[in-house]
Amino acid sequence: MNLLYKNPYNEFEVKSGGPMNHANEIETKKHGIGRKVTYIICTLFILSLVFGGYFFSEKYFANESSSTQTELGAKVTITLPNGKKVFTYENLIVQEDGKLLYKGDRNTIDLTGGVMVYEDWKN
Repeated sequence: MNLLYKNPYNEFEVKSGGPMNHANEIETKKHGIGRKVTYIICTLFILSLVFGGYFFSEKYFANESSSTQTELGAKVTITLPNGKKVFTYENLIVQEDGKLLYKGDRNTIDLTGGVMVYEDWKN
């Protein structure tokens, strides 16, 4: 019995309905191995992107403040002359040229004229 068969390359062939011969068996295995290899390669590529991205971000975008533990000192409250309060730590306050300055990671604030009180404020 002959059947009309459409192969993966959009060509029509006439194949017998009998047992598969050796050429058809090799063609079937070839397509199965190609798909498996493609899936394995794609999976390995995606995994390498995920792990590579993780290690890249850990190396180049590491949070420096968490890696270097510094002693911040006692908690202080500074009341400025205009009535506003600044809550900070003792070791972030420095005195330079007769001025009381807050030196944080990203900015410096002039606290001259403020009254510094050591008190335990809530985070």
